[in-house]
Amino acid sequence: MKYGRFFLTLSLAIVLFVTSCADKEDNYIELQTDTALEEQITTLYGSLDGLLLPDDGSFENIPSDPKNPITPAKVALGKLLFHETGLALAPKKTESMNTYSCASCHQVKAGFQSGLKQGIGEGGMGFGIFGETRVMSPEYNDTLIDVQPIRSPTILNTAYQDVMLWNGQFGATKTNAGTESAWTVGTPKESNNLGFEGVEIQAIAGQDVHRLKCDPEMIINSPYKALFDKAFSEIPVDERYAKLYAGLAIAAYERSVVANQAPFQEWLRGNEMALSEDEKKGALLFFGKGECYTCHSGPGLNGMDFHALGMADFDENEIIGLVDEATKKGLGGFTNNPADDYKFKTPTLYNLKDVKFLGHGGSFISVKEIIDYKNRAISENVVVPQTQLSAQFQPLDLSNTEIAQLTAFVSNGLYDHNLVRYVPESLPSGRCFPDADEASRKDLGCY
Repeated sequence: MKYGRFFLTLSLAIVLFVTSCADKEDNYIELQTDTALEEQITTLYGSLDGLLLPDDGSFENIPSDPKNPITPAKVALGKLLFHETGLALAPKKTESMNTYSCASCHQVKAGFQSGLKQGIGEGGMGFGIFGETRVMSPEYNDTLIDVQPIRSPTILNTAYQDVMLWNGQFGATKTNAGTESAWTVGTPKESNNLGFEGVEIQAIAGQDVHRLKCDPEMIINSPYKALFDKAFSEIPVDERYAKLYAGLAIAAYERSVVANQAPFQEWLRGNEMALSEDEKKGALLFFGKGECYTCHSGPGLNGMDFHALGMADFDENEIIGLVDEATKKGLGGFTNNPADDYKFKTPTLYNLKDVKFLGHGGSFISVKEIIDYKNRAISENVVVPQTQLSAQFQPLDLSNTEIAQLTAFVSNGLYDHNLVRYVPESLPSGRCFPDADEASRKDLGCY
């Protein structure tokens, strides 16, 4: 019995010693990775702060349009208007009155993108869980329905982009300086003449595009009046309850929607446990060998450059309606400059895990697929000339392990799990949202 106890004690001691050594070795490896990642980011951005997103409510630290300062009152109003199905007052068919909203194509559970490959506003029915089962109503056809000919971009981190849409057509300053000849009279692009940045122009012009209407009489006779009065007290009363100011409030809200609770943001703030070892190694690849940072930069990990990466457009056999040639040409379809053809704006990489379709044409179904595509750098769109492809679209020579690590960082490290904080619990109108047709109300349990 003594010998048995001795060997048992010795065995336990060895196990504890080996385990302790292993823990120390693992901690040392993680410490090395943290240090290397911090050094790499500091080399690129000067400090970790260069990638930090502002805290919720810290509006003074969010990039804003000088002509539309962000205020708590504007954000509060815009948050409601963005989701308000009661603004659906200009549909082509009366049965769609009060049934859709801005959020119809930007659902929180889809990372503020569309749960569908092709977002549907007016003329859609049903919702599912994250907008994935919305379809065209039998009362509509291709010419009546409000449907997107390109993937619906997210509103997340849009404060870090001065022009909007995949082709960058909305925005009157900075990136779009010198594009005035393309602000075609009689089209939504004419709204650029108002002189605002892209987020504001899209929120203003989008109301007409998507058949939404800020009706002054409705506002004055509802709880929204007090909200408009608080947000725009400096505006004369006879001008205050209008499309322009509804758009400015929506834009202020959209700018406030930032993914600051993602694990990578927590790591930047000093919580070394926020990222797993694989996610940290993926981040090292992102800011190193993978060269992802050359396009996806700054706090929003987006960018103001446009690139031709040869990604496919919508498959016209699978969608509602047709995709026009201008849409397929991206930036070139806006500027009418052949050198810009097939270039699309660099999107944010935050909260892609919930999105079922990626790329401007929804031709990828996962983050890994896109990383694989960029790793091979072989264009999938035969229409795009090889000479037009971005010089940065080159093979990355990543191993399968490195692809898995980079995928882990983008999918999980950049995933803010609590975006629902940006969605109202209810609307002043009492209406269902983001959609309020009969099928959607049933899906949402809202009556």
